[in-house]
Amino acid sequence: MHSESKSSHWNRRGFLQAGALGFFGLDLPGWLRAQEARPVRPATSKAKACILIYLDGGMSHIDTFDMKPDAPLEYRGEFKTVASRLVGAPVCEHLPRIANILDRCSLVRSLGQRGQGIMGDAHHTGAYYYLTGHVPDVSFGQLALNRKPRGEDWPFIGSVVALKKGTSAALPLVALPDWAHSAEYIRAGQFGGLLGTPYDPFRILGDVDRPSQFTVPNLSLPDDVPASRLQERRSLLERFERDRPLESSAEAYGRHHQRAYSLLSSAVRAGAFDLNREPRRVRERYGNEFNCQSMLMARRLVEAGVPFVSVNWKRNPSDIPGCSGWDTHRANFRCLKNYLLPLLDQGYSALIEDLDQRGLLDETLVVLVSEMGRTPRIGDPRPGGFDGRDHWVHCQTAILAGGGIGRGHILGSSDRTAAYPLTRAVGPEDLAATIYHALGITDLMGQTREGRQVHLLESGEPMHELFA
Repeated sequence: MHSESKSSHWNRRGFLQAGALGFFGLDLPGWLRAQEARPVRPATSKAKACILIYLDGGMSHIDTFDMKPDAPLEYRGEFKTVASRLVGAPVCEHLPRIANILDRCSLVRSLGQRGQGIMGDAHHTGAYYYLTGHVPDVSFGQLALNRKPRGEDWPFIGSVVALKKGTSAALPLVALPDWAHSAEYIRAGQFGGLLGTPYDPFRILGDVDRPSQFTVPNLSLPDDVPASRLQERRSLLERFERDRPLESSAEAYGRHHQRAYSLLSSAVRAGAFDLNREPRRVRERYGNEFNCQSMLMARRLVEAGVPFVSVNWKRNPSDIPGCSGWDTHRANFRCLKNYLLPLLDQGYSALIEDLDQRGLLDETLVVLVSEMGRTPRIGDPRPGGFDGRDHWVHCQTAILAGGGIGRGHILGSSDRTAAYPLTRAVGPEDLAATIYHALGITDLMGQTREGRQVHLLESGEPMHELFA
């Protein structure tokens, strides 16, 4: 499957066509006209692409989309609810824009991790579980936070989509504005794993200080180096390889070189990832922050034919004091109210509205999820955590929209304190199966780098109620 052939999964010809058409300059009309000129195959699904918005750190479900206003104060917290356009789904008062578009989405309120065993409630285990649909193996428990990505890991959901639907795409899989990671390590579950490094996401890096500008790490040519001298600058490609989190095989190494050459010659010098090319009103609607602008970049990418885009919410080093992204062990309400929720409210609502207005929502599946929820009872055992919420893997809320997902569904429910699923309990494997189902992927067999045939999702069933 991974041998060089005329039908390489990364489609070298597609990259060259993309460069010629200005794809990486995001000349979308030209690119889309070229797509329309291709032979049309019968549609097997409604969704042509998926945007996964991963809120790294663990969003507090009880303070956002599964609030319990009748629970005791030590559970419900200080936020009030507001009615949303989705009947039966009031949301946090600090999410007014999302409340106004929630009728275009569906909620899953009974999502929790199963089969945790010794893995506990760590970020890296939850991330792996949700990003691959597979229960973490014993190595995660033994190595704790030092468990780095490995070649034998199960592949990222997006990598499976790239394998199954990316053969005709110039760029099958993108991650932005960075990998999901803590201060010390990159989380496992975001890469091609046993499928091989050719199925790793292509990373586009966001800039905290320049939210509208994205770069290709280690692939930018110096100003004094013309494209004609690209072949002479092998050091650039060596830096590219050092940037890979997993070791490359010789075969994958060649593919990366081909990708690097194409991208360097047609994308970086063209300023492809500069969102200043978007109208100011559009950029301002999404919000002038790099996670929000990443959602705008995701829309541009799927509009240009990329099948899977992963938006990994990245902590801003200039977060308000005491805040650590969505990992709200301390100052849960202050961090949510003053920083996290306003950004999510603006960026996510803009993405859904933008896709809908452009006629793209029905064919673009948008999934918003974290690796965990937060404890129903306020108070974290860590120092200073009296107003925080700790990790909670047993229940959380995910939002799905577009791509054949019905509008206005609420699947499952939690108990009176949002601690455990009460009805229709589902797990990360079911979410993965739902994504594959929406994209029309029915054949989940894959081949490892060693040539072994494996089923890429061991368990899990699509949430069929969401498609009604």
